[in-house]
Amino acid sequence: MKLHRQRHQATIRMLLALLTTLIAPCQLLAQDRMPYIADGLLDTTQVATLGLPRCGTSVTMTIFSPTDEDPHYANGAVMTVFRDTLYCMWQSSLTDEDAPETCVLYSTSGDEGATWSTPRLLAAATDSAFCTSGGWLTARDTLTAFINTWGAVPVVRYVTTTDGRTWSAPQPVTMADGSPMNGIMEQDPCTLADGRIVGAVHFSPGLHVMPVVTDSPTGHSGWRRAQFRAHDRGKQSQELEPSQYVQRDSTLVMVFRDQGGSFRKMAALSHDHGETWTDTAITNIPDARVKQSAGNLPDGTAFLAGCPSAGKQRYPLAVLFSADGVCFDRGVLLRSGAAASPTRPEGLQPQRWTGRYKTLGYSYPKSLVWRGRLYVVYATNKEDVECTIISCPKMP
Repeated sequence: MKLHRQRHQATIRMLLALLTTLIAPCQLLAQDRMPYIADGLLDTTQVATLGLPRCGTSVTMTIFSPTDEDPHYANGAVMTVFRDTLYCMWQSSLTDEDAPETCVLYSTSGDEGATWSTPRLLAAATDSAFCTSGGWLTARDTLTAFINTWGAVPVVRYVTTTDGRTWSAPQPVTMADGSPMNGIMEQDPCTLADGRIVGAVHFSPGLHVMPVVTDSPTGHSGWRRAQFRAHDRGKQSQELEPSQYVQRDSTLVMVFRDQGGSFRKMAALSHDHGETWTDTAITNIPDARVKQSAGNLPDGTAFLAGCPSAGKQRYPLAVLFSADGVCFDRGVLLRSGAAASPTRPEGLQPQRWTGRYKTLGYSYPKSLVWRGRLYVVYATNKEDVECTIISCPKMP
């Protein structure tokens, strides 16, 4: 009996050793693929620019700048292209963030962003819910706009257009079991090469982030929760407002805002097209705890657009680049944190109105790659909707 027990224990130890041997390389691989910035890329002593060079091809366009008579709060801008026309949506309210009257507006540009139309209403608030922007998808000659509807139970809805002018009635986005998507969708779902759509939803109760996937080309239905463990902080998860890009070896990377106060990006990896994700890790990439924006240029170069200031100030606005999606070793300045002037046109203009959560700086950037250019759209001082456009750089 004793000999049998010893053999059994030896077998268990052997199996555990074998399992450790199999798992360790996977853990090492995951750690090795986590994104990071190269030493010396950012100079934190230069608060306004972080020592980054200004991009010589950059141009900044104003999509919407309120007058005294207009709503003075804007945020959550996100762009797409449909039938050779640029579309930009954002949330709008009179003075305060997430006010009861918050609605979603949109504007269009037929000249690659040089001029923009007068904003039109895309989704109105109701007596019981306000609306914020949820992003875009294009499939089968149909443009879909996702609308986050903040009622007693938040729900994601969508409206569609085939001509860019007339829109369908709102319908609920549904999960694979047919139930409504009860949460808040992040604004830039990513369509992979095989057609799968990967995104993220902050599910209720509270705001607890979860990567989601669907193989429906429209994104209207079929969404499934991925296997992912967020860090619970009560009413919300520590990880919030993610975006995603693809590394050279097809590893999918999701980067998050860290509500834990590190002022660093968090990241998780997926090796199976978004079905399962590693645990998140805090990277060394500074982040002003602002909404994430990530993606890939046509040559596969990965980029991160945002405010890598490692503090609460939402400036400067910059883009970091990586040839392999692991080491980000190049960067360019889009907008400075210094005051705008004739000699510093990329600087920050004054905030003209006050309101709840009216943060100074460049808030909630999102990005679009089109016709060899990178469009980064954002809300300056949470009142002006602006877009900075640069030519896509060539990585060595």
